[in-house]
Amino acid sequence: MKYMKCFFLAALLATTVLFSQAQQLTMAQPSPTQTIKQNFGLGSIELNYSRPGLKGRKIGSADFVPYGKVWRTGANAATTLQFSDDVTIGATLVKAGKYGLLSIPDANEWILIISKDININAPELYKQENDVVRVKAAVKKMGDKIETFTINFTNISSNSCDLELAFENTAVILPVTTNTDERIMKQIDNILVKDTKPYYAAALYYYDNGKDLAKAKEWIDKASADPANAKSLNVFWLKARIHQKLGDKAGAKASAEKLIEIATAAKNEDYIKRAQDFIKAL
Repeated sequence: MKYMKCFFLAALLATTVLFSQAQQLTMAQPSPTQTIKQNFGLGSIELNYSRPGLKGRKIGSADFVPYGKVWRTGANAATTLQFSDDVTIGATLVKAGKYGLLSIPDANEWILIISKDININAPELYKQENDVVRVKAAVKKMGDKIETFTINFTNISSNSCDLELAFENTAVILPVTTNTDERIMKQIDNILVKDTKPYYAAALYYYDNGKDLAKAKEWIDKASADPANAKSLNVFWLKARIHQKLGDKAGAKASAEKLIEIATAAKNEDYIKRAQDFIKAL
């Protein structure tokens, strides 16, 4: 009897230890979650989704990413996009905020949906009246097989980017745009009426974006006249290029020579060579 009691206690202890270990066991997610925060324009876009794998399955089959049916565009939970600033998708202005990303896949074309509802994790929860954007995207066939569902930000510029969805041998693209230029121009106008004026930054933006070069010249000349910029390599390099683009070779050469003087004192060989090559090309 005593032996049986000891055996029972030992078995109970072993079971308790195994149960405790099972509770502490951490398993890998079959469809891991990914969060991407992409700087875009003057703000950012944050994407949150879970990434299912093919695992021998094919998209478009009845039980895996079926064609013609609403898909949460991921696994486990709703896929969401959060815009810090207003953007345009298709022809629709999408206000800053958090939205659900849904899709209706098909062999040649997907319907991509931005929804006000951020909790759609099953097709039966979808309501079309909550659509903010509903656009068609042509399917692009991929040479390489994408085993794990992937959403990427591609072709990023200051005013636009593409949200690319890729799975198996299929990819579709959702273009997103924002009006960065208009907002920066307003900032420049507002800041330049204040006492501390960012002449260099304003001139650089105008030069880089093909704006009014006469205005850019006015600002860079004021920036170079500021004693605080007397040894600024960037200021005189930009001044040389703006004068050159306006056809003022003498002004461009004088600015480049000043740049060589500053760079020599700073022992900056890169700017010395850059300015020398610039003068030779005038």
